[in-house]
Amino acid sequence: MTPGTEHSVSRPTGESVNSPRGERRYRFLVTGYAISSYGTFLNMVALNLFVYETTGRALAMGLFMAVRLGSGFAAGLAAGGLLARFTAKSVMLWTNIAQAAVMLLLVFAPDGLRTAALVAVSVVVGSCGTLFMVSLRSSIPEMVGEDRRSWANSLSITGRSLAMVAGFASAGVVVSLVGYTAAFVVDMATFAVCAVTVGLLPIAGGGRGKPARADAEAGAEAEPEAEAEPGSPRPARRRMPVALVALAAAPGLGLMVALRGVDALGSSSHNAALPVYSSELDSSHPAVFVSAFWCLWALGNIVAQQLIQRYGRRTGRTVGALGFGYGTCLMSGAFILAFAGFPLVATAVIALVAGAADGLTEVSYTSHLQTLPAGLRAHAFGLSATVENLGFGAGMITVAAALDRFSPLTVVGWSHGVALLVAVVFLIRVTGLRRTAPGPTVP
Repeated sequence: MTPGTEHSVSRPTGESVNSPRGERRYRFLVTGYAISSYGTFLNMVALNLFVYETTGRALAMGLFMAVRLGSGFAAGLAAGGLLARFTAKSVMLWTNIAQAAVMLLLVFAPDGLRTAALVAVSVVVGSCGTLFMVSLRSSIPEMVGEDRRSWANSLSITGRSLAMVAGFASAGVVVSLVGYTAAFVVDMATFAVCAVTVGLLPIAGGGRGKPARADAEAGAEAEPEAEAEPGSPRPARRRMPVALVALAAAPGLGLMVALRGVDALGSSSHNAALPVYSSELDSSHPAVFVSAFWCLWALGNIVAQQLIQRYGRRTGRTVGALGFGYGTCLMSGAFILAFAGFPLVATAVIALVAGAADGLTEVSYTSHLQTLPAGLRAHAFGLSATVENLGFGAGMITVAAALDRFSPLTVVGWSHGVALLVAVVFLIRVTGLRRTAPGPTVP
């Protein structure tokens, strides 16, 4: 698929995006992103505990997460239009500044305004986190080049996985030793560091993405304008939402995004079921199994990224849409088996496989959406973020209710079973497209 107009990010004149200098600059950005991700995962633990301590109600933690997911949902809908008007660098810079500012607000908020400050944090962190991810992923082809996007995606996912391990592992220590305020200050500092790394990148920082908006609007025509009768009023031109145009831009892409949403629902099931299952294994130390599982998951994810990078260097190819389908099948199957009561050694291997498969799906999915023309790419990523937030949010509600009546294995089995079924349909669809297409139109 021919790439569209470069709009989100521009490279310095005369410098190749594939140059070693360009790759070093991208590594610099990923370092800042990993640091801010560490703060995000640290705060996922610290903020939930702080919400419970401030309000004294477990329901408040659920409401806090609901507001955060709802804000991410709304931001996904607005992301494409925002990136059609402003550059990706501007969006990435100001989303980090906003998150640092709202954490500062929480630190200095008086006791009577703590609840209002927490609501502000959930709205800003949820919306800005989504906008940053859409901006980063949609602009990667311009930053590193089309042929290096798989490597770039893999590198950013590796950084986030390492940050997740460090954030989850250190959250309890940071909160216990230095308190909530220190944790919030650390989080604020990580967003500030990420903002600095974005600000120092020698890429376009301001202005409007007029070429991108023009491309998107040109592709949004639902049908050609009808010829008017003489003397009759000129008929209004019908237009399709740009996000829907993006889904129609590549064969099977709509089903791929739908599978991503179903996969998010499955992810909500194992996220909610892990603490319950861990408590059943060891009620006196329930956090041990959860921490160990996620550390092994992250390790498998990192190993998968290294293998994907080597595969790309050796073959010059990406894992493609089929990799996303097979990876989803493997990941869903592994998460179901994780709750089947196998010995701990076997469960450790299953956690590694789940992490590796998750890494494969992340890279293949992101790389596939990045093959869209530049004018449609941000809209596709924005819609994808909305679908993922919807799937995860709806899943958290239904799964939490189901866990009161059914075992973790049953709940996870049904949730990931649906993802497995949709993944099989997706694989059949992609395989059929490959057989009927005259050329390699489906990656």
